[in-house]
Amino acid sequence: MGPVRGVLRAVRVYTKLAWWGLASPRLLERAPLEIAQGVIRDECGRVLLSVRSDLMGWELPGGTPHPREPLEAALRRELREETGLDVDVGDLVGAYVRTGFRPHTAHVYRCRPTGGVLRPSRETPRLAWFEPSALPQTLFPWYRTPIEDALAGRSGVCRSEHQGVAAVLAGLRIDLRMRLRR
Repeated sequence: MGPVRGVLRAVRVYTKLAWWGLASPRLLERAPLEIAQGVIRDECGRVLLSVRSDLMGWELPGGTPHPREPLEAALRRELREETGLDVDVGDLVGAYVRTGFRPHTAHVYRCRPTGGVLRPSRETPRLAWFEPSALPQTLFPWYRTPIEDALAGRSGVCRSEHQGVAAVLAGLRIDLRMRLRR
């Protein structure tokens, strides 16, 4: 895909994300969004990151539970769907309560692979292992703290952060960098 097509696709994606992040939570949804994500480390200590097919930047894999699905079960299911890996879901690193753009709570768990074969999916077309000391510059900034907490061995933390204009612009910059590199 050429740079112009990439930018034009980005405009469509940004329009959908604006609705999803600004209007939908305030107009249509009755309960706050809860997501489950995993800090997956391999036997060498590297961290698995993914790139979604919509907003492009490195992030922790995971997703949204189905109604009444426990968070740990949702995380195992989402990680299998997105990465091809079966994982052991360990302790809860923390709950990251985010306000502003797309209010949600991200429940981040320590995970280790137990089987499966690493493979990209339609939802996450790129996957890669990274050394903790060499995380990519195109990692969305709101994932740095959960990764740092997991690597430091913290458990049960509760952090709040507001995702305002600066976070949205940082995400857009990362997305554009990723699109223009393709």
